Amino acid sequence: MTEIASPHISYPRITVLGVQPGDPPFRIVEIDGAVIGEAKSFTDVLVAAAAYGIPVHDADDPAVVRWVGGDKLTWHLR
Repeated sequence: MTEIASPHISYPRITVLGVQPGDPPFRIVEIDGAVIGEAKSFTDVLVAAAAYGIPVHDADDPAVVRWVGGDKLTWHLR
């Protein structure tokens, strides 16, 4: 196999990690591999993305946002 024939692996610029205990619970948000803060709601993720100039048209698209330990609706410990 040549390099050209190998698949291109891309990573989303936004990663939202699993729910952390707190009052209220929160999720750590990374952009371009750097921790930029915590989100307490889906809206916080969108605000953070906008602050870094990243448009999020489909938060369910794994090429846009990587959700670890749940999806965009998971904001409480299980």
